[in-house]
Amino acid sequence: MEELNAIGVILRAFDSFRVKSCIDFVPRISEEYYISVQKLNGCFSDIGKSEANEQVLSIGKHCDFVHIVEHEFLHALGFFHEQSRYDRDDYVTIVTENIQEDYKDNFEVLSRENSSTQGTPYDYWSVMHYSKYEFSIGNGSTIITKDPKFQNVIGQTLGMSPLDALELNLFYKCNSTIAFKMYCGFTNGTMCEMNRCSQSGNGWKIVTQVHGGPSSDHTNLPSGNNNNSQETGYFMHASTASGLEGDSARLETQRMDLRRECNAQCLQFYYYHSGNKSDELNIWIREFQDGQDPTGTLRLMGHITGPPTSHWKLQHVSLNATKQFQVVFEARKGAENSTGGFSVDDISLSETECPHVTLQIDEFEKLFNSTSDIKTIIYSPRQYSKEGYAYRAAASINKTFVGLYVQLVSGDSDNELEWPCLQRQITLQMLDQTPNFQLQMSKQRSFTTSQNQATSNGTVYWTNPRETGEQIVDENEGLIYVGPLVGLHKFTSLEEMQLRDFLKGGSAIFTFNFQDLTPLANGSTLPCPQLKPVNATQLAKHLDESPCPSWTLSTTVPPQTTVKSLAPEMAASPALTFLLVLKLLEL
Repeated sequence: MEELNAIGVILRAFDSFRVKSCIDFVPRISEEYYISVQKLNGCFSDIGKSEANEQVLSIGKHCDFVHIVEHEFLHALGFFHEQSRYDRDDYVTIVTENIQEDYKDNFEVLSRENSSTQGTPYDYWSVMHYSKYEFSIGNGSTIITKDPKFQNVIGQTLGMSPLDALELNLFYKCNSTIAFKMYCGFTNGTMCEMNRCSQSGNGWKIVTQVHGGPSSDHTNLPSGNNNNSQETGYFMHASTASGLEGDSARLETQRMDLRRECNAQCLQFYYYHSGNKSDELNIWIREFQDGQDPTGTLRLMGHITGPPTSHWKLQHVSLNATKQFQVVFEARKGAENSTGGFSVDDISLSETECPHVTLQIDEFEKLFNSTSDIKTIIYSPRQYSKEGYAYRAAASINKTFVGLYVQLVSGDSDNELEWPCLQRQITLQMLDQTPNFQLQMSKQRSFTTSQNQATSNGTVYWTNPRETGEQIVDENEGLIYVGPLVGLHKFTSLEEMQLRDFLKGGSAIFTFNFQDLTPLANGSTLPCPQLKPVNATQLAKHLDESPCPSWTLSTTVPPQTTVKSLAPEMAASPALTFLLVLKLLEL
């Protein structure tokens, strides 16, 4: 399963390139020049296109991590190690006497002409930077940062940094990306070319705070790394405090075109609910037949209701638009009295699949510091995979570490499923809450279920929990059977969580994916994600089908909706496609 897990990790790394750059990778058919990904002895690649025809890139044993895959593919795309750039001596000290003799060449400095910096500043966060103990003989560090606060940052195992992406986009003259569609944080009170309209006077408004919450936007909430902005933050708010039941207000994005073959998009945003439990926030997509279609067709994709919140909440909504579309946020007043409404901030949209499970833990540091040596375990509600396997995600917290796990549980279709549940890749992720999705550096680890993962008595972890699991009473599901918690006991520490925006506004967010890799094992490709229908029995006949008129736009100049790492002054560049063949295993 190691090889299968590596292929799944490589595919996840490719999505990172697609979100952050104009670089794409497709399977080779018969093309003359291509990258051949193989499982050899180690993790390595030549720098740039070094020879004709096949160019070998090795993802060997213990190389199946997204940050390692990104590192090696950046080599193949022409990038050197960060600590080898011409100006490195201004930022780090190389301790030559601590370096293993056979690897001293790896620390040689490049000339300005040969450095792949593209004029960007030195980046301690680069995925191309060696760690402080890289190739050490055991007598201490081989690299010492001149700014001490970065000594534990170099060699980070998260992934491409914003400056890595900037270098890549400058080098390949990108002015767009493959998969990223938009980001809007309503900076400086602008609306990112979004429109708004309402059936009453209570439309969406740009505000800095709301009586009853939230007291600030999400973008500028304090974070665990003490990177706290002093800027006034803005967000959108729709009040439900007055008006009649059923009154609605709409906030609509600009029209967007699709670029990828799979009709799968992920909408991510933060919301705050300060209204009544009967109020609703509905997420629609409006699809247009062509550029001349003035009305489009609405489909309900997401629905939020229930008790008010005390924190900004992350929401993922899976979309499946097949043609030009826009996203519509509709706040609808419920039957009961309200003193607040719905707020939204930090909206991102990409042509990628959403996480399957999101576990947000508010007041995390307080919980962490109050926990005894006995673990506190927080579970997600029961989830179902696309094939019908029931599972739940979990986070364990003690005074030192945070663990992340997945656990099979009994479900509705257990008698119809194949057991044990094998060849499923489980990805555990701690979300970097940097507001712009493109600039995030989240921590993720993946493993794939196999027959070899078993208890001391030989019971495979992934067998039917009704037959081998423990019977418990779940507060939401009642009597269920559960298998063992499988994952990483020491996924992260509070110290690591404070390096970036892993803690924001007191909240930590963990996401989980449960991906069937069986098609890859059978020599095929992964199918496009399929969405379950949303219950749209309410609302559809009440919502005005016509888009909001464009004259309701803010009169301020909208900001760029693309990542800061893109260079708008450069000439337009088409997407660059790199062909590859995966030779990791004979399937």
